[in-house]
Amino acid sequence: MDRKKIDIVIPCFNESKCVDLIYKALKKLFESELSGFDWSILYIDDGSQDDTLEHIVGLSNSDNSHVRYISFARNFGKESAIYAGLENVDGDYVALMDADLQHPPHLLVEMLHAIEDEGYDCATARRVKREKESKVRNFMSNAFYKVINWATGMKLAPGMTDYRLMKKQVAEAIVSMREHERFIKGIYSWIGFRSKWIEYENVERVEGDSKWNYRGLWNYAKTGIIAFATTPLRAVIYLGFLVIGISFVYAIRLYIMSVTGTRPWQDTTTIILLLLFLGGVIILLLGVIGEYLARIYMEVKNRPIYIAKEKKLDK
Repeated sequence: MDRKKIDIVIPCFNESKCVDLIYKALKKLFESELSGFDWSILYIDDGSQDDTLEHIVGLSNSDNSHVRYISFARNFGKESAIYAGLENVDGDYVALMDADLQHPPHLLVEMLHAIEDEGYDCATARRVKREKESKVRNFMSNAFYKVINWATGMKLAPGMTDYRLMKKQVAEAIVSMREHERFIKGIYSWIGFRSKWIEYENVERVEGDSKWNYRGLWNYAKTGIIAFATTPLRAVIYLGFLVIGISFVYAIRLYIMSVTGTRPWQDTTTIILLLLFLGGVIILLLGVIGEYLARIYMEVKNRPIYIAKEKKLDK
């Protein structure tokens, strides 16, 4: 009977201290609990500015049968790195995980059980405890999931991560979606397939610092909402009706005041406030429309999702 193969895709950006550690952890796992499977690591160097690529090349030279890599010409972002990895795998199962060991490798055992024994198409890790993160960040994260689920009709679970194991068919479905403004969590939900949540407690990075800051998280959240929701555009219509309604009510008020002889409150101030209000509404609406137009503009250019400077995919 042929042995099944698991490909592990690991995006890396300035992770020189972690690539060796994740390799050793996975090698130990496949030599013990998962010894019945063939395996391969595909590192995606996302334009790292440190010596991450040198570490990956060194691992590839020392373990030619298990380590492959793709190195980008510049930093294209984690979403592009995920796409590149899923596009170049050939195993029966595909795992996606971070290099910093915040995604515990031993969860692969439970994920495999969910797929092979319970009939799921993929298994996804979900963090259930994040005590060491700030309350502000936790609040914003939970608020984001509520907003995007309401706006898009998707069912994204708070704490869901990119760490998952999937059948090759699922990976092929993700790769078939070639949009450039990618939001992988939304893509997971959109393509469907039966997925099981594997819960785990948050794990600290073994080395280095997180690449995410509040600005990056805000841009990521904005991309996710715009990529899968037309609700902001439809809200423009309702906001327009609201402004018309307010104007109509105010016109009636002025008419009543003129009929009764009551002096209107500071006519000049009223006009200025109305102009500021309507001007702000118009600018806001143009901003919303502009965000969508900007993404359409980037899509119609049809540029490649990534450009590889160096790669090693053959064993």
